[in-house]
Amino acid sequence: MIARLLEQELLTQLGEFPVVTVLGPRQAGKTTLVRNSLPDYSYVSLEDIDVRQMAEEDPRGFLAQYQAPVIFDEIQRVPQLLSYLQGVVDDNNSCGQFVLTGSHQLELQQAVTQTLAGRTGILHLLPLSIAELQQADIRFDTFEEQVFYGFLPRIYDQKQRPYTAYGSYYQTYVERDVRQMIQLKDATIFEKFIKLLAGRVGQVINFNSLANDTGIDAKTVKHWLSILEASFIVFKLTPYFKNFGKRVIKSPKYYFTDTGLLCYLLDIEKPAQVTRDPLVGNLFENLVVLEALKARFNQGKPANLYFFRDSNAREIDLLYKTGPDLIGIEIKSSATYHSRFKKNLEAFSNNVTPLLQGYIVYNGKAMSFSDSIEALPYREVGGIF
Repeated sequence: MIARLLEQELLTQLGEFPVVTVLGPRQAGKTTLVRNSLPDYSYVSLEDIDVRQMAEEDPRGFLAQYQAPVIFDEIQRVPQLLSYLQGVVDDNNSCGQFVLTGSHQLELQQAVTQTLAGRTGILHLLPLSIAELQQADIRFDTFEEQVFYGFLPRIYDQKQRPYTAYGSYYQTYVERDVRQMIQLKDATIFEKFIKLLAGRVGQVINFNSLANDTGIDAKTVKHWLSILEASFIVFKLTPYFKNFGKRVIKSPKYYFTDTGLLCYLLDIEKPAQVTRDPLVGNLFENLVVLEALKARFNQGKPANLYFFRDSNAREIDLLYKTGPDLIGIEIKSSATYHSRFKKNLEAFSNNVTPLLQGYIVYNGKAMSFSDSIEALPYREVGGIF
C-alpha cells in the first residue's frame, strides 16, 4: 500500500473535532486511508444493502449498535443519519468519535456543514500525487507516461493496465453514478458530452459552444458540469478578477481529477500518443494544476487556486493566493527553457498587481534567476504550496 500524505492531517483533526469527514472520488483510496490509519476504529460500510436499510429504517437503533470510535464509509448513501449523529456527538462531547467518508460532495457537503457545523473537520482526498508515488519509489521517465498511467491507487497496487482500468472505471463509476444523478436514459449523449469536455480541458469554458456540439441546451451543460464536479470527476479553476473591471475573463476552466481518465476519454491508448495529441499542452497543464490542488488538499487547506486572463491577452496559467499575496505560475510542456516563458509573469506583476513570487513549471530542470523567478520541473510543483 502506498502511504498517503493526508494521513497526518487526518490524525491531527481527529484530536480537534468529534467528527472528521473525508471526501473524494471513488477509488481514490479513502477507505484504505481511514482503515489503515485507524485500526482501532470499528468499520461500517453503507454500501452494504442490508446495513443501509437498517440505517434508513431505524437510525437511532442503528447508531446504538456502533459505539464510538467508528468509521462510516460512503455516508452519502444515508445522509439522514447525520442528524442523528449530531445528537450522539453532542452527548459524548469528545474528539475523534467518528470518521465519515463520501464520494458525492454537492448535497453531502451541504448536509455535513449544516448538520455537523462546528463538529466536523472536512478533508479532501484525491488520487495519488506524484510526491506519494515518489515516496513509494515509483517514478516515470517521461511526463507522457505519468499522464497516461494516471493516479488511481489500484493501478499501482494491482498492476492494472491503465487504458483497461480507466475504461472499467468510467463504465462502473462515472457513467453509472452520474447517470443515476441526472436520471439520463441515453448514455450516448452523456458520453459525447464528457468526451467533448475532455477535448476542451484547460480552456476557458464556452457553455453555449459545448451545448451546441453536444446537442443539449446550456442550462443542461451547467447542470451536468455541477454533477461531474460534485462527483470529483472534474474540478473548476475560477478566474481571479478582484478589482480588475469588466475587461477580465470571468468564465472558469475545467480540469479532470485524474489524467488517466482524461487520456481514456481522449482515446489515448499508449503513452507515445500523448506527445502526438494536439492537446499535449493541455494534458501537461492538467497534470500540473492537479498536482497543485493535491498539494493543498493533502495539507487540509482550501485550494485558493485561480487563473487570470484579460482582454489585453495578459494571462497567468495558475495563481495561488496566500494571505494578501499572489504567487504566479506559468505552465509549459516544453523540455527546453526559453526566456519568453517569463513574459506573462512580468506583464502581470508590472501592469496588473505585483507577484510575491513567480514560477515557470515545465518539463525541464530546475533553474533560478536574478529576478526571483524560478523554473521548476513539473514533479516538484507540490513544493510551491
